[in-house]
Amino acid sequence: MSEKIWLSSPHMSDEGYEKEFIKEAFDSNWIAPLGANVTGFENELADKVGTKHAAALSSGTAAIHMALKAAGVGKGDIVFCQDLTFAATANPIIYQNATPVFIDSNFETWNMDPKALEKAFEKYPKVKAVIVVHLYGLSADLDPIINLCKKHNVTLIEDAAESLGTTYKGKYTGSFGEFGIFSFNGNKIITTSGGGMLVSNNKERIEKVRFWSTQSRDKARHYQHSEIGYNYRMSNVLAGIGRGQLKVLDQRIAKKRYIFEFYKKELSNLEGINFMPINDWNEPNHWLTCITLSGKVKPLDIMEALDKENIESRPIWKPMHMQPVFAKYDYIGEGISEKIFENGVCLPSDTKMTDEDLRRVCGVINRLWL
Repeated sequence: MSEKIWLSSPHMSDEGYEKEFIKEAFDSNWIAPLGANVTGFENELADKVGTKHAAALSSGTAAIHMALKAAGVGKGDIVFCQDLTFAATANPIIYQNATPVFIDSNFETWNMDPKALEKAFEKYPKVKAVIVVHLYGLSADLDPIINLCKKHNVTLIEDAAESLGTTYKGKYTGSFGEFGIFSFNGNKIITTSGGGMLVSNNKERIEKVRFWSTQSRDKARHYQHSEIGYNYRMSNVLAGIGRGQLKVLDQRIAKKRYIFEFYKKELSNLEGINFMPINDWNEPNHWLTCITLSGKVKPLDIMEALDKENIESRPIWKPMHMQPVFAKYDYIGEGISEKIFENGVCLPSDTKMTDEDLRRVCGVINRLWL
């Protein structure tokens, strides 16, 4: 069988930056969720995306949870959440005993539709927070979303788990809302094996998140807890990996863009194929190259053909309003997210792919049109 081509796997630096930072952690014996790497990673990531403060956490999901808690979301509160996303965006709303209302996407961005958001505010005037997602590295159209949130005095949380390095009108995603979150899961553009980051310009809220994330231990000589806490802090070892990965982020973005352009050149002539939307105001990180199909070839045809050749691909995220666990919650939209899901495919976008690998993928897909 041919060598496996992965969708998006971890890619350590050729220079060995990660090993250097990990060695420092071992040499200093700072292995716990404290140490120079944690502080360094927080500062370097915040500097990169243009925010003042950051908290390194165990996952992107933990970061969304802490963002909701920091925003004061609690029992019975309504949170508007993008419908077309991974479940980890919505699950923390339930952790806080709040009520999600799912907001449709549009074809122009694949992300939250400002028109659907406006309708949602008309139906639900009392809302605690809005979670917008930058799907597959594509920025949402943030200006109208920000304006609506300001108009209704609602906290905006950016789920930038997939969009580290993406810019909207020259500014990094994750830096527009009151809170932004990033994920460093193994398949993301840079990884810490598992981990996440919460960023904000609000120093007090970030300090509070650090407190909650270390089991809410009070400043007392004995072990005292006046609030419920969480074991959410990133370890100094994993933060070392993150610091090394951050040094090659721009290289990874360049390769992801190259992969997108390669596919576009080789596959755009096939009838019924459309590539994910790239807008003038958006410079995406191209985390995954995604397509939609409108002809005789269906997404499953492509995924099965690739799988037979030991090539990984996957469907577009199944919208939240279609998920059994969220079936009882309201959805505002016209079925756009459902259409993108039903007709979409994520193509392998691994930064270790060679031109030969890319030609192999394109060859499998091209043969389906013969």
